[in-house]
Amino acid sequence: MAEAIQIQVNGEQRDFRADATVGDLLRELAIKTERVAVELNLEILDRNEFDGRSLKQGDRVEILSFIGGGAPLDAHGRGRGFVHAE
Repeated sequence: MAEAIQIQVNGEQRDFRADATVGDLLRELAIKTERVAVELNLEILDRNEFDGRSLKQGDRVEILSFIGGGAPLDAHGRGRGFVHAE
């Protein structure tokens, strides 16, 4: 294994290999890229950048998953707000 670096993933410290990309991280975490957004150090990445963006010591990665269905409806058919996906 390559030298390890420390990164932060969704607020938690994690050791990961130094030669890894964002795409490598997503594969390691078994996250499919079709329904996620990734923020690297406050920059939202396009999906086509995942395999080309290298991770560096101290990077902060936020991975947001999307779910379908929208917000629940009230008795009048109006949405009550956002559904938080984890």
